Amino acid sequence: MILQNKVAVIYGAAGAIGSAVARAFASEGAKVFLTGRTEAQVRTLADEIVSAGGFAEAAEVDAFDERAIDQHLKSVTEKVGRIDISVNAVGIPDKTILGVPLVEMDVEQFSLPIRAYATSYFLTARLAARRMIANRSGVIMTVTALPARLGTPLNGGYGPAMAAKEALTRDLSAALAPQGIRVVGLRPHGMPETSMMKKLYDIKAKAMGGITWEQFEGYIANMSHPKRTMKLSELANVAAFVASDKASGMIGTTVNLTMGSLDD
Repeated sequence: MILQNKVAVIYGAAGAIGSAVARAFASEGAKVFLTGRTEAQVRTLADEIVSAGGFAEAAEVDAFDERAIDQHLKSVTEKVGRIDISVNAVGIPDKTILGVPLVEMDVEQFSLPIRAYATSYFLTARLAARRMIANRSGVIMTVTALPARLGTPLNGGYGPAMAAKEALTRDLSAALAPQGIRVVGLRPHGMPETSMMKKLYDIKAKAMGGITWEQFEGYIANMSHPKRTMKLSELANVAAFVASDKASGMIGTTVNLTMGSLDD
């Protein structure tokens, strides 16, 4: 198991991506500490992982609240001694930030995702790094999306928010790599299970005259080289590898998981 006895804290563990990463980490031997805005959201996942023979604990942590993050990390280190991996897979409600043309969007709508996503990532990364520096070891990860690099309509500030996270990944890496801490991002695209895809479908269905979900999924799939959408398990398996010591050469970069939809 490539993550045997590693200690991982996952923010946004109740979401489709966070929960998939948690399962993959646990199956590879990591002790996973799952956080969500309400404990009930992550308790079921923790119970599932424990029932499968893994180690998981759930906690209510607002990943936009510096004090809550810090107190939770303190409790984790007091219990198991260290933090090896920090994953920020936090999302924010997208009903007010997607689907509105930029010229009709007010500044609060536009700036909300930029401020929220970048701030949460900064807080979770910085507070984890403070624990990792003492051991000169650790991995900090986050998840972005294709609009970080590709212009798309009706995304409001979401694209700039993802681009900001990728820039922050590079800056954090420049600051932390000399102290043994790797900072790496993951950039997937087009996973049907995510809430973002469901919202994008609503937007496209309205813009394209009522297309079906199957037609929309085909539209997304045709953007990729294999002409299919990515599975959550594929993203999660890459996340487990990137978090492992086997990926020690992956530093300060965002892994392109758009399946060819975006050329690097």
